[in-house]
Amino acid sequence: MNTADPFEIFLVCAPGLEPVLLQEVVEQGFTNPVAGAGGVTITGGWPDVWRANLNLRGAVRVLARIGAFMAFHLAQLDKRARKFDWGAVLRADVPVRVQVTCKASKIYHAKAASERIERALTESHGITLSPEAEMVVKVRINDNQVTISLDTTGEALHIRGHKEAVGKAPMRENLAALMLRQCGYTGTEPLVDPMCGSGTFVIEAAEIAAGLQPGRSRSFAFQQLASFDPAIYETLRRTQTKTPHGLRFFGSDRDAGAVRNATKNAERAGVAECTAFACHGAAEVRPPAGPAGLVMVNPPYGGRIGNKKLLYALYGSFGATMLAEFKGWRVGMVTSEPALAKATGLPWKPQGPPIAHGGMKVLLWQTPALR
Repeated sequence: MNTADPFEIFLVCAPGLEPVLLQEVVEQGFTNPVAGAGGVTITGGWPDVWRANLNLRGAVRVLARIGAFMAFHLAQLDKRARKFDWGAVLRADVPVRVQVTCKASKIYHAKAASERIERALTESHGITLSPEAEMVVKVRINDNQVTISLDTTGEALHIRGHKEAVGKAPMRENLAALMLRQCGYTGTEPLVDPMCGSGTFVIEAAEIAAGLQPGRSRSFAFQQLASFDPAIYETLRRTQTKTPHGLRFFGSDRDAGAVRNATKNAERAGVAECTAFACHGAAEVRPPAGPAGLVMVNPPYGGRIGNKKLLYALYGSFGATMLAEFKGWRVGMVTSEPALAKATGLPWKPQGPPIAHGGMKVLLWQTPALR
């Protein structure tokens, strides 16, 4: 490929959240954004790949589609893979691994196809293979078209690089960011999470308000590509942040260990000054002084706990507290169990599509401002 020409970039997200990621991608000014199954496609060059990894809160990973050709049998795949200009993007000293999927094609054996691609990389281009390599060459053979993508991210983007302490059932940061967006959160109002766990919702909200780049604390696979330009990349990294004037972000949990972890995570993320965590049950939570905002909560639910009957009282007391104490606030809640959501007695809006989370489907429940 000519590394100066625009190419397709696929931004992966959790199924069910594609339209929400599309909103973020449009806001960030990427070119030709189109939502599809499992993510959003844009058009751009390598700086757009770097910017997407660095800036997008809702994406899981960024795939650069670096080329495509037709192949109707393994010999043709072998020949065309050897002619492909791998050296324009891959470095001989950086090991790679190959993943192949085949669908509706005359080449139907993924392992055989993978072997041909691997031989082309090693024999024709001197590239090293390793089953543990962070750099992944993804090859999709669909209707006899071979599409070659590079996973430019490495570790999934929910790993921000500054959250070390997590609980038993953590909310992934990219899911939290998109759910906050679904609830209309823009960083201009306070947020309260009365079952905060490791603090994901609180920290994401504070980072959004401060204008912090989600990828600022970590490295990416694209930094090991031949197409990487460190000087241009440094111009994309922001060092200045906004001060969330008068805004505070509050988390609480009945588990003292969770509160300690959340406090440490906020410190590492650089948002300790505008966040506060306390140890008490959800029924004891009270709104902070100042304007109303958003209560965002990911309570335990059946798939994570086992005995759902024990949870009805928890949901009921949470809902009663919201209705009594949080007038003017909106509530967002994640759960897989409609019956538990209804046990809160809160005035939920109509449901959106289910969201894939931790091997199960969950729903985001939202209220209007409580009266």
